[in-house]
Amino acid sequence: MERFTQSRLFVALVYIILTLIAIFLLLQIKPLLVSIYLFLRAVLAPFLIAMMISYVLNPIVTMLHERKVPRTIAVLLIYAVFCAALTVLLVNLIPMFVEQVQELNRHVPELSMRAQNIVSDINNTSFMPGSIRSGINKALNNMEKMLSESMIDFVNNIGSMLNAVFIAFIIPFLAFYILKDFDVLERTVITYVPKAHRKNTVRLFKDIDSALGSYIRGQFLVCVIVGILAYCGYLLIGIPYALLLAGVVAITNVIPYLGPFFGAAPALLVASTVSLKMVIFVAIINTLCQILEGNVISPQVVGRTLHMHPLSIIFALLVGGEVAGIIGMILAVPIFAACKVIVQHMFAYYVRRKII
Repeated sequence: MERFTQSRLFVALVYIILTLIAIFLLLQIKPLLVSIYLFLRAVLAPFLIAMMISYVLNPIVTMLHERKVPRTIAVLLIYAVFCAALTVLLVNLIPMFVEQVQELNRHVPELSMRAQNIVSDINNTSFMPGSIRSGINKALNNMEKMLSESMIDFVNNIGSMLNAVFIAFIIPFLAFYILKDFDVLERTVITYVPKAHRKNTVRLFKDIDSALGSYIRGQFLVCVIVGILAYCGYLLIGIPYALLLAGVVAITNVIPYLGPFFGAAPALLVASTVSLKMVIFVAIINTLCQILEGNVISPQVVGRTLHMHPLSIIFALLVGGEVAGIIGMILAVPIFAACKVIVQHMFAYYVRRKII
């Protein structure tokens, strides 16, 4: 009996049973956990966003501080430069954006008619099986229903929009105070760590920073470059609403692997209402942008600093998308990389203790 209880099989069975019991208990209190998660997400989201902004901008503030500029003045200078650049950008882009939205609004009936003609041509095709034809019609009806429900939800959630505007308004203030006292906050966090573990904790933070720093800061620049390339390509082929569509490409490019497909989908949809030739051109433009991004831009700007296997990245994207949608997919890779560094440090710590 003693030999059996000390065997690896018995220990593994005990761990499996305990894990299943823990999962069962968590499922029993799932409504409570969901409520806590939603509350914490609503309260902590502005602070997390402000911390990410501060993390991206802190090297610039530190560089200015090393040149005898007080941190408060350095943060205000960054804010002033950002506001000035944003103002110049908006003054030039808003009229173009408004013009393209108005043009889209004028051409919506025409685009709808073209789409209906395409569907009619598909339905009238003799070699198209009836099951596929009915499936296409059902999918289009579901899409139309989803759009109408989205518009209703948009109107009903005005209160949520005002709350989002309020959060967006307070984030710059939170980021200002975090940037101003970044060094103080770092020292305060370290003081709460026991002295015996401070050296390992500092090393852990440095490793996380080296793994994520260039990736996070570089991703912003990569997205801007890819957006500019897509905009130039869309202008070259003459697709309507080039600025809007290029903006979608730039924003979704931050999602590894899946982002290019999300970014190209609206452009392909608009191109399909123009001609098959335009669809091919849009596909070529997006393919060229992704080839340049993957082989030239990202290796030069970001580098391969995360050292993560593609399978682990896809797993992180699936988990992030399930937990928090598009935002979760954007944050999944850096969070997963940080967790990877933490796990590596934990294993190294326990291995050292076992050796000692």
